[in-house]
Amino acid sequence: AGPYKGWFQSMFVHEVEARKDAHSNLLSKSETSDLYKIQFHNVKPDCLEAYNNLEAEVQSKLHLDQDYPCDVVGSWNTWYGDQDQAVHLWRYTGGYPALTECLTKLNNNKEYLQFRKERSKMLVSRRNQLLLEFSFWNEPTPRNGPNIYEMRSYKLKPGTMIEWGNHWARAIKHRQENDEAIGGFFTQIGDLYEVHHLWAYKDLQSREETRNSAWQKEGWDSSVYYTVPLIRSMESRIMIPTKSSPLQ
Repeated sequence: AGPYKGWFQSMFVHEVEARKDAHSNLLSKSETSDLYKIQFHNVKPDCLEAYNNLEAEVQSKLHLDQDYPCDVVGSWNTWYGDQDQAVHLWRYTGGYPALTECLTKLNNNKEYLQFRKERSKMLVSRRNQLLLEFSFWNEPTPRNGPNIYEMRSYKLKPGTMIEWGNHWARAIKHRQENDEAIGGFFTQIGDLYEVHHLWAYKDLQSREETRNSAWQKEGWDSSVYYTVPLIRSMESRIMIPTKSSPLQ
């Protein structure tokens, strides 16, 4: 009965080999030590223009100051999704030490502390996440506009990040034709097992055509088929870049 029992059990028991490293080390770009921060700021409806102007002023000063090892990758207002929302993506060159250095310096910067005080009067709520970049995605670099941007956010089942990365390492090849892929990130601190994919399109019609064309490419359908079961929930934001955003 032994051999039959083993065969019978093998039909139902799926043995998974233990992972040898953290998924952050397996999936992120080993040649860089960049850390990303994404901010979601919900702004009082009558304050959005003043908020954008204030943010642009502070961002430009931080860009020009070489003492701060950080730069803004992009800034947007949400067009479709949460209304009166600002989204900012920051890069810290040098990882966690760079983040700590920036925070220490900013907390001792009287002008920045005054900015935060003024900004707080305009906000309803805010939250942030620390992210790493998937190794197989494009490096986000400044681009000319006008473009609209889509951020697709996926909350995955815990334990599925490696599988997600394996499938998207192949799938991303089907989404490069129109230069729409900006960057792909996964959370390290904040809501865990969350992924953000950032795309650029000329307009909503271009978005529809580009997404539809992916289904004509061999392999895209299977990538979708295998990644959908990994998702707990997903959200799409259509965003418009602010005037000061490097991604236009």
